Amino acid sequence: MRGGAAVSRPAWMAALSGGNGGGRRSPVEIVATAASYVTRTPAADLSGLRAGPFGRWTDGVTAMREDCAAFASHWHAHNHRILTEAGPLWVVLGDSTAQGLGAPSPDGGYVGQALAALRLRTGLRWRVLNLSVSGALIRDVLNEQLPRLPAAPGAPDLVTCGIGINDILYTAPTKLLRDLRALVGAIPDETVVLDLPLPAGLWGILGRISAPYVARINRTIHQAARARGLPVAEVSAHFMPPWGGKFASDYFHPSQAGYGDWARALLAVIPPAAGPGL
Repeated sequence: MRGGAAVSRPAWMAALSGGNGGGRRSPVEIVATAASYVTRTPAADLSGLRAGPFGRWTDGVTAMREDCAAFASHWHAHNHRILTEAGPLWVVLGDSTAQGLGAPSPDGGYVGQALAALRLRTGLRWRVLNLSVSGALIRDVLNEQLPRLPAAPGAPDLVTCGIGINDILYTAPTKLLRDLRALVGAIPDETVVLDLPLPAGLWGILGRISAPYVARINRTIHQAARARGLPVAEVSAHFMPPWGGKFASDYFHPSQAGYGDWARALLAVIPPAAGPGL
């Protein structure tokens, strides 16, 4: 499961996603890209659809797509820099939420906010190596991110892994749960696993339909983590209504305020005196 081969996907998925690998789009981007063709028609201008909430949403998704490249470049440069520095090391595995997409800057995501809190409460100069990739699936973490974990003597003091949201569209339920169990079995001891946010009161009927499935995924995360004695950061119990101000312009990624909830979920399972040897 940890080889370097690219993950194959159906041709229609590759077309919608703009290719494989790091260029894969999130589910909301795929929907918004299709919707944007509708909002750009003359009929949309005449009906007011283009200027309305639907049009503003598709514009927000387009802007988020531009941030995606900028945030990836930020973390790429950051990762090269911190490897030459000293201090306890935190390695992040995950997708666009670990990149901080939706916040005004990469540091406004849950990784940046939790890093600042770790430094403040421990008095140590924590470093973060962010191996996440926007659009990543569970099997991408297995095949591409895990093999990049630093080995001893530079092994990390903390590893966190938050993944699975994109798999809801790209992966059949049986395979998703199987991939999830494989991932939890492969990550290092004491890795902190993030569960998924529950779409309670979100996205109308789509949220009501998807909530039981997300809850099932979270049960699998908790069961697999418990079997290995791994801590789980309960994003599902922290990132909750009221939702006002907690989402970015694409109404999919959290805003900086929303990521504050994610950071609190993560910090709740990290010992207050965390440091080297955690």
